[in-house]
Amino acid sequence: MGSFSIWHWLIVLVVVLLLFGRGKIPELMGDMAKGIKSFKKGMADDEDAEDTRTVEHRADEPVKPSKEKATKS
Repeated sequence: MGSFSIWHWLIVLVVVLLLFGRGKIPELMGDMAKGIKSFKKGMADDEDAEDTRTVEHRADEPVKPSKEKATKS
């Protein structure tokens, strides 16, 4: 009961091919690969943006809270 025989897997494969067609499966995999690549690129862009963010102020100037933090409270 825990494992499937080769006949079970063949039936599943036939059903999947009937539902999606022969050309649709590679197209779906290509779209998934593009999505993964764009996700990785977005993550790398976020890391670069965090690294380049700096805050400049003078020592005699008091630090003021940003507007974002003031509106969240």
